[in-house]
Amino acid sequence: MSGHHNHNSIQHLYEGDQSKLYSGVMAHHTDVESTESKTQIKKIWKVFWILLAVTLVEVFIGMKLSHSMPKALLAFIFLGLTLFKAGYIVAIFMHLGDEKKNFMTTVLIPLVLFFWFIIAFLADGNFWLDINSHSPARGGHTEQVAK
Repeated sequence: MSGHHNHNSIQHLYEGDQSKLYSGVMAHHTDVESTESKTQIKKIWKVFWILLAVTLVEVFIGMKLSHSMPKALLAFIFLGLTLFKAGYIVAIFMHLGDEKKNFMTTVLIPLVLFFWFIIAFLADGNFWLDINSHSPARGGHTEQVAK
């Protein structure tokens, strides 16, 4: 019998029919009063309170401070808070915070490049929109120099 069919490991649950894997055989926290379950519940509440606090800051800024702040600063604040929440959710719920450094780099570098592509395409599109809106051939307005 080969090593991957050893019933002392859980590998056999991942091969073939996986109904046992999802039917509760692999439920990790069956005893809510265990220290492992209590630790997990505390972690979930901590995540909830952190995400709630960041969301409340966003709502407060949006409702009370948005009229007195420059739009560019407001956009950067919201972008930063949103990226913080997204990164925190990925690190906690997708368990990326527990992964090895190389795997995190494999995921984060394409993500950063994706955001860079979005910003680059928006800037390029804005440039061409500006050029076309001021082009006389496109019916745009140009400034005439008085002679």
